[in-house]
Amino acid sequence: TCATGASSVLRSAPVDGFRLAYERAGTGPPVVLLHGWPGDHADYRAVTPRLRDGADVIVCDLRGFGASDKHPQDPATAYSAAAQARSVLGLIDELGLSAPVIAGYDIGSRIAQTIARTAPERVRAIVVCPPLPGVGERVLSPGAQREFWYQAFHQLQLAEALIDGRPDAVRAYLGHFWSHWSGPAYQPSDADLDRLVETYGPPGAFAASIGWYRAGSGTVASGLSEVVPDARDRIPVPTAVLWPEHDPLFPPAWGDRVDEFFAAATLEPVAGVGHFVPLEAPDVFASAVGAAVARAEQA
Repeated sequence: TCATGASSVLRSAPVDGFRLAYERAGTGPPVVLLHGWPGDHADYRAVTPRLRDGADVIVCDLRGFGASDKHPQDPATAYSAAAQARSVLGLIDELGLSAPVIAGYDIGSRIAQTIARTAPERVRAIVVCPPLPGVGERVLSPGAQREFWYQAFHQLQLAEALIDGRPDAVRAYLGHFWSHWSGPAYQPSDADLDRLVETYGPPGAFAASIGWYRAGSGTVASGLSEVVPDARDRIPVPTAVLWPEHDPLFPPAWGDRVDEFFAAATLEPVAGVGHFVPLEAPDVFASAVGAAVARAEQA
């Protein structure tokens, strides 16, 4: 039995040559869950059991992550938000899902937003945690730069030379983020770190995972290039935003501009937790997804 409660790991048909590994559990309206960096589909191991009695839950490894394909291609075309969105939409089409609720945090949030912005008819609602648009030049503040240094580091070949294919380095590097970004009541277990090393430790795995940042999809690059859309061009899909109290990357004050980018968004503070909301507050995350499903079914 898999960690998320599905019976087996499946593989999608290729999109742009990339096949996604995914798990499926439960029955009911469709829900697609998208993970973050540095994680994989198991980021939702505590959420899926809370949803599967009332939803058809699909959890995938994104391109370049976990058991999904990793190809040494130009990151700008292979691992960007648009490219990741194409793979997720391809999986939705392949499975015949009718306008699912899509939920995500970290890079999964960005991909969910990309789908909601570019193909709003394909998704019923989204549930997301930071990052959200509206950061702007605040990402250049001294405090923010002390947190976002890794995005510049990931642009360097030095990142691969020091970390890729070196399990001890992978453990130390990724362990830092899981410890530093989480809230005061959460600490990843040794077993969790062991699993991360198994996922990110093989040669090429870490390098593929940072293709996202090399494609210019990280918060520093996207924040500095964002433009406030015309009111008619705001993301029209119903959006529930869960904003954690203790995320060092995205302080709650940065949630002040959500309505400039979304036409129908609600923002719910999540007390006591950090960046990894699906693992730190699975009840809150699952409840928000369940509520989005219920609203969509009533609409």
